[in-house]
Amino acid sequence: MKLLATQVGYVYLPTTDIEKTVLWYRDKLRLQLVNQFEDRGSQIAILHFPHKHAIAIVLVETSDDRPLSIVRNASPYPVFTINCPDIEFTHQYLSGQGVEVEAIHSLGDGEAKYFYFRDDQGNLLEAAWSQWDLVDEVKDSFLK
Repeated sequence: MKLLATQVGYVYLPTTDIEKTVLWYRDKLRLQLVNQFEDRGSQIAILHFPHKHAIAIVLVETSDDRPLSIVRNASPYPVFTINCPDIEFTHQYLSGQGVEVEAIHSLGDGEAKYFYFRDDQGNLLEAAWSQWDLVDEVKDSFLK
């Protein structure tokens, strides 16, 4: 049988200032900018995570000043999750970078942990760790 799809390829995020948001994701989350170009009248930037098989973030510049928004049970819910091999380090690092982070929450008997934070455009994101996460295969360009 032929496969119809194999994985999520990328996620789009809006930004009103692509240069500022590219720097935010590079500085705060240590992502790598792999391409930036104009498409249909606005700038697009493609950012990669270290994992060899991770989806990319595609920033789309727009004049519409509204972050992505998901509401669950009348509360904001993150638009995507980043996996963190050391959730406590990530929490401390982002906090030290001036990012407003919520407290770390544990699920079950500590099998999973997570916290929420926002990017420079107000998109709610989640950092998470669980004992079921895949072992990372890191891209060579991140090891330099």
